[in-house]
Amino acid sequence: MPEFLITWLITTAALMITAYIVPGLLVTNIVSAAIASVILGLVNAIIKPLLVLLTLPLTLLTFGLFLFVINAIVILLAAKLTPGFVVGGFFPALIGSIVLTLITSGLTMLVGKRR
Repeated sequence: MPEFLITWLITTAALMITAYIVPGLLVTNIVSAAIASVILGLVNAIIKPLLVLLTLPLTLLTFGLFLFVINAIVILLAAKLTPGFVVGGFFPALIGSIVLTLITSGLTMLVGKRR
């Protein structure tokens, strides 16, 4: 259970930092970021594998680059489901997904969480 809480806090902090850095992403407060990080985790666990499976030929054709588009769709979907988390369009979601991944990885290394 503590592992889950650490992951949740890291994702929440990374989402707040990403919203500060990327224009077009807005998180109104820390509670919205915490809810959005839970919803992002659920969407990543449930819907993203289905999207990856359905778009596998396109992903193979683009040598995996279409996964960036899928990550942007996941962020857009999480924003639709979360009050207080607003994404201004596809390109802010695309840039936001890349920045969020980098910040989450950096914070995870900083905290020293092990897999």
